Amino acid sequence: MNTEFGRYAKLIALIIAAGFVFACGGSSNSGSSIIPPPPGSGIIGSGFTVGSIDAFKSIITGGREYDTGAATFTIEGQPGIESDLKVGHVVIIEADFNDDGLTATANSVSFDDNVEGPIDSIDTVTGTLVVLGQRVLTNGTTAFDDNITPPSIDGLMVGDVVEISGLVDSAGNIFATRIEAKAAGGEFEVVGVVSNLDAGLMMFDINALIVDYSMAMLVNFPSGMPANGDFVEVKGSMFGGGGELLATEVELKAGGLPVNEDDLVEIEGFITRFVSAIDFDVGGIPVTTNASTDFEDGTAADLALDVRVEVEGTIDSTGVLVASEVEFEQDSSVRAATTVDNVNAAMAELTIFGSITVQVTLETRMEDKRDDVRPFAINDIVAGDFVRVRGFEAAPGTPVITATLLERDDLETESELQGFVEAVNDPEFTILGITIQTNAGTVFEDENDNIITAAQFFAQAFGRLAKAEGTLSGAVLVADEVELED
Repeated sequence: MNTEFGRYAKLIALIIAAGFVFACGGSSNSGSSIIPPPPGSGIIGSGFTVGSIDAFKSIITGGREYDTGAATFTIEGQPGIESDLKVGHVVIIEADFNDDGLTATANSVSFDDNVEGPIDSIDTVTGTLVVLGQRVLTNGTTAFDDNITPPSIDGLMVGDVVEISGLVDSAGNIFATRIEAKAAGGEFEVVGVVSNLDAGLMMFDINALIVDYSMAMLVNFPSGMPANGDFVEVKGSMFGGGGELLATEVELKAGGLPVNEDDLVEIEGFITRFVSAIDFDVGGIPVTTNASTDFEDGTAADLALDVRVEVEGTIDSTGVLVASEVEFEQDSSVRAATTVDNVNAAMAELTIFGSITVQVTLETRMEDKRDDVRPFAINDIVAGDFVRVRGFEAAPGTPVITATLLERDDLETESELQGFVEAVNDPEFTILGITIQTNAGTVFEDENDNIITAAQFFAQAFGRLAKAEGTLSGAVLVADEVELED
C-alpha cells in the first residue's frame, strides 16, 4: 500500500464528494472479507475503505470494525479526533485488513463534506432539497443530526444552513448519508466540476450554482485560471445580486489515487460509467468482474448506470479493481417509530409492535440521539426505549425487518409504521402483520400529500407502500393519519 496515503487524504475526500471516487457501506450482513483469507494468517494485506460510518466501536463501516487507536484523523483538511466524526459521515480509512473478514487496523481516517450552505428549495414529497445549487436526495438510510427536529426532511426549512455528506451519482446528485444543521454566518463550501466558464465575466457553474471568482484567491491552477472540466473546491460566504456565490477561494483539486497493484479495496457507490458487466466505474473507479465474482442480492445482468453497489476486490497491474464480490443495495422503504417491547442482544434482535422482529446486522447504522451514548450498540437498548427503524423486509410477507438504520430517541406518544399493505378490510388494513385501524377522525393522503377520502385510500391501498401514524392500543395502531407512499 502507498505509505504516503495520509497526505492524499484531503484530496481523495474531495474527489469522493464530487462523485469521482467511491464510498463504502452497503446492506450485507455477511461480513465477508475482501478476498478469501488463509486461515490464521493475521493481516492479509493493506488497502482502503471509503464509506459512511455505520457505528462506533472504534469505527464500523461496511460491516467491518476498524481499530482507530493509533490512527490519525483529518477533518475538513485539519487535524482532528475520532469524536469529531458522526454516524453517516463518509470517511476514507487506510488500513491493514485482518483475515477474519471482520476487523482491520486503521492508519488514517479522513472526512470532508460534499456541500455546506443554505437550502435553496425543499420538496418533502420526493425527499429532495437543493443546497448551493446541488441537488440532494434523502432516503431510508439518511441520518439526520439531532439538531434537526423532527429528524427528517420535514425538520428543515428554506434558508437553513446545512452540511451534507453523501454519495454522488453520474448526474451529480448527492444521495445524503448525513445531514446536519449549521449556524448561520459561517463560510460556505462546495466541491464539483467547472462548467459554462465565462473567463470575461470570471464566472462558472458547479451544477446549478453560479460562482463569481473575480475576487477569489486562485490556488493550484497551472495556467493561473480555472477551465471547464476542472475539479475544484469553492469557498465563500456572500451572494451577488443574481444569486451567484462570491467566491473567496477556488482551489484546483487534481491528482490520482494512491493505489498500487494488489491493494485491497472496498468501495460502495453509484455506477457512474457503464459499458458492460466487465467494464464499468463505481464512483469513477474502473471495475471489472469475472467468473469468480460473487453477486449478492442481484446478478451481473442488474448492473447498469446509477445502480448503487458495494464492490470488494483487488487492484490489478492496470489500476482496475477486480471484483471478488458485488453486492446490490437493498431498499429501505420499511420504517417504524415506537417503543421497544423486548431486546435479545445475543441474537441481535429487538421486538416492536408486539410481534415485529427487528434484526440488527454489522451494517446497521446505529446512533443514540437521546443520551448520546457512544459507542452505541443493541445491548444499550432496553424495553421501553423509543426507537426509529428503517430497513427492509427480511423475507416478503414476514414480520421481520432487517434494519439499515436504528436510532434511539426521546420518548414520543405516537407511533409510526410504514410498509407494504398486506390486507385490506375497510376500515382496517394490515402492514407487517399489524392491524391499522382507521376511523372518522383519520386523515387520508395520497403519495403527493393531497387529502383523499377513506374510500379512495382503501380502493388502491392493497400492495402499496403506506405509512400510518397514531396511538398503539394493544397490538392495534389506531391511526390519526395514513398516507400512500411512492
